[in-house]
Amino acid sequence: MINKIEIQKLHIGQYKELIATMKVSYKNWQGSFWSEVAIENLIAKFSEGQFVILADDKIVGCALSIIVKYDEFGDEHSYKQITGNYSFSTHNIAGDILYGIEVFIHPDYRGLRLGRRLYDARKELCEKLNLKAVVFGGRIPNYYKYATELKPKEYLKKVKLKEIYDPVLSFQLSNDFHVKKILKNYMPEDNQSQEYATLLQWDNVYFIEDYVNVQRIRKNVRIGLVQWKMRTYNSIEELFQQAEYFIDSISNYKSDFAVFPEYFNGPLMAEFSEMNEAEAMRSMAQYTNLIKTKFSEFAVRYNVNIIAGSMPIYENNVLINGGFVCHRNGKIDRYEKLHITPDEVKFWGLKGGNILQAYETDAGKIRMRVFKSCLFLI
Repeated sequence: MINKIEIQKLHIGQYKELIATMKVSYKNWQGSFWSEVAIENLIAKFSEGQFVILADDKIVGCALSIIVKYDEFGDEHSYKQITGNYSFSTHNIAGDILYGIEVFIHPDYRGLRLGRRLYDARKELCEKLNLKAVVFGGRIPNYYKYATELKPKEYLKKVKLKEIYDPVLSFQLSNDFHVKKILKNYMPEDNQSQEYATLLQWDNVYFIEDYVNVQRIRKNVRIGLVQWKMRTYNSIEELFQQAEYFIDSISNYKSDFAVFPEYFNGPLMAEFSEMNEAEAMRSMAQYTNLIKTKFSEFAVRYNVNIIAGSMPIYENNVLINGGFVCHRNGKIDRYEKLHITPDEVKFWGLKGGNILQAYETDAGKIRMRVFKSCLFLI
């Protein structure tokens, strides 16, 4: 289980860990790897464009980039040309394109949407710097398996139709990049791609031609509200399975939050049907920490902040109605219902909470108030 995910700027003190992860990520790579001098040079030129992603403080992925004046190269270029013979002399702060020169994820951490986070970081940087687009040459590492029967254009079509899976191209297409053209001799040492590459681009719709350098504040947050059917669950694992279905779907829409309703775990009370309501509610509270832990795991895995409804929390012989905000970076915040209903007091013996707190996430600053079972996002 991953407890914390963090994206930060790369610094040269992380080089040894970075290159170790890179070598594991490119297990079958026959070319060379970045030297410490090259990485130090890249950071010196454009520190803002170099990202690493950490899982529990361990580097598990990376995204490196430069800014170029794209008209000086056009669509017909090689990796060597665009990087200035790997010296990054082509980096131009007055350029118009954020050009990706490296991205990888440790194989043990794939399938957790970490690559999407790195691409999102690039997109946000592109918007912040008011650049026209993110562009890069993408490998097609599975092409060697089909090279004798398919031309690159045919291979690309089949990947788009999902008839063939390519670990790089399939991922890039799912992250809003479109293929501008197919390049030949882009990276001659790339035998798996048969020296071909796809030139991919993501367009910045916020680009302004005559730009005044004022930082744009994000004003929109996408929220996925879960419509939860109350039904019998034979175990908490069945509840987790249903919850994961919704979280996965909401994540696919690239939402910032998945919001579960109050007492969504209520059906678990069936296990304690021989008890009165107050006793059953206190017994059901034994599952609260399990739910909190599992939802935090889901938040990290599916790259979406989860507001875990509300549920009974029984501490120091006091029963409260509370919930958790499970952030996609692994952080967990707790909130308590301020104004509980008369029935909660009369039948269950609940006490009201007193928390009013501002939460800050990577989706922006959001003030959350729990009031009469409702979450108001201000």
